[in-house]
Amino acid sequence: MKTLEKKYIIPFILVTACFALWGFANDITNPMVKAFSKIFRMSVTDGALVQVAFYGGYFCMALPAALFVRKHSYKSGLLMGLGLYAVGAFLFLPAKASGSYYPFLIAYFILTCGLSFLETSANPYILSMGDRESATRRLNLAQAFNPIGSLAGMFVAMNFIQSKLNPLSTAERALLDSEQFEAVKNSDLSVLSKPYVIIGIVLVFIFVLMLVLKMPKTDVPPTDDNRFGPTIKRLWNNKRYRYGVVAQFFYVGVQIMCWTFIIQYGTRIFMQEGMAEMDAEVLSQRYNIIAMVIFCVSRFICTFLLKYIKPAKLLAVLATVGTLLTVVVIFADGRLGLYSLVAISACMSLMFPTIYGIALEEAGEDAKLGAAGLIMAILGGSVMPPLQARIIDMGTFLGKPAVNMSFVVPMVCFVVIIIYGVFVERQNKKMIA
Repeated sequence: MKTLEKKYIIPFILVTACFALWGFANDITNPMVKAFSKIFRMSVTDGALVQVAFYGGYFCMALPAALFVRKHSYKSGLLMGLGLYAVGAFLFLPAKASGSYYPFLIAYFILTCGLSFLETSANPYILSMGDRESATRRLNLAQAFNPIGSLAGMFVAMNFIQSKLNPLSTAERALLDSEQFEAVKNSDLSVLSKPYVIIGIVLVFIFVLMLVLKMPKTDVPPTDDNRFGPTIKRLWNNKRYRYGVVAQFFYVGVQIMCWTFIIQYGTRIFMQEGMAEMDAEVLSQRYNIIAMVIFCVSRFICTFLLKYIKPAKLLAVLATVGTLLTVVVIFADGRLGLYSLVAISACMSLMFPTIYGIALEEAGEDAKLGAAGLIMAILGGSVMPPLQARIIDMGTFLGKPAVNMSFVVPMVCFVVIIIYGVFVERQNKKMIA
């Protein structure tokens, strides 16, 4: 059984490029929580509003995007996504000119409305490019290129933003008078905005390329049975789908928390070892890049393993290992906890496309609208990080460093994913019996 037929190779490559593009946006953004906190002299909780705006855009636009794709086509959805993504990126210029925090949140929100269109269109489009039996493996293959974009985003964040920001520590910035603070802030905002403007230009090029290229239609013509109300009812009654949306919510939450707060976790450890705050942050971001490399390699390995191990079973096993590693992150003192936090990325690599594929496995044409629920579940990336940030802001929690204890939240998320994997595996066995 072929994972991909020859006639789909060119559109598969072009759509897969979109996976890399939203991976770039996700992972250039994670370190910005720390960057904005420092630039505007804010708490970690206030800085985490970046994630609220970012993943809030996913949530708000997912259903309109699904309805748009349902009415038009996957290609139209992809073009709309690329356009909104570019507009959000270019809005960093007026946001920088304003010198305020909230215009950046608006830019992030519009940018991720575009990402919501891209994901709502690209994921089911990839699933539809061939046999149903190979759909989850095909989606894992396409999603394997997502971390390549993520690596690029991390590389740009570290080398073209974090390392070029003013080296003054958070404490030193607090001592600046208003005029000095404004000068440092405006300089840092210029550094932060440039990569977003450049990616906006790249997006315009990809938009034009997709506009002129012919993309094959895999859409099934709508029928009376595909009306909004009956479709929602069928999806709700589909436990595999319904519980999949819940699992996806917690998965995205755990992914964003582990990649966002690795900087706070590593910075505390390296500063304890005598390192300056700026150097500790840059080194922590390098560990974040190592985590993404592990994630990327593990995605290809897991895609291969799916030939021999059922997706739900592999999902449950990896979530169990992720839970155990998170326990080490919480209770270990020093670099062992950091190494465990980096290793968690190997466990997460399979999860998003596998939950997505399993949830839509029996959805048929309902997958177009069902995709919206799974993309709306990305709201977990907006809800969970502020919860963890509030614990971090306490300084200490139950007598231990709060940044360590805050990883109880990701641990709970992994437990939910274990439960979903076990549920689906048992359901599969019942179907066979």
